[in-house]
Amino acid sequence: QVDIMESGGGLVQPGGSLTLSCAASRTIYTITHMGWYRQTPGNQRELVAQISGAGTTNYADSVKGRFTISRDNAKNTVTLQMNGLKPEDTAVYYCNVGERYNSYIERDHWGQGTQVTVSS
Repeated sequence: QVDIMESGGGLVQPGGSLTLSCAASRTIYTITHMGWYRQTPGNQRELVAQISGAGTTNYADSVKGRFTISRDNAKNTVTLQMNGLKPEDTAVYYCNVGERYNSYIERDHWGQGTQVTVSS
């Protein structure tokens, strides 16, 4: 059973910055991808940024150039640095962690979500 701990959400003014952190504990098996998704009321959860175990990153078009994702494999942590925040970035952000049990089975684990509100 993997535990996900998220931190860093809050209220920030447009143009400001926030840093979201996520730590995965009790990771018995191999951790693969780590990333952040976000969700607003009435909408599906969408990818914000993801980083593979090898360090390959993927970003939503809407956050490219503003957000940076990184990870520390030794600590099983992932960090999302968010700069130039916009009101449309307001959402609940969820940490996502992939765990590979074997060559055939991989499961996703999710945090409880942390609120990010961008407003003046």
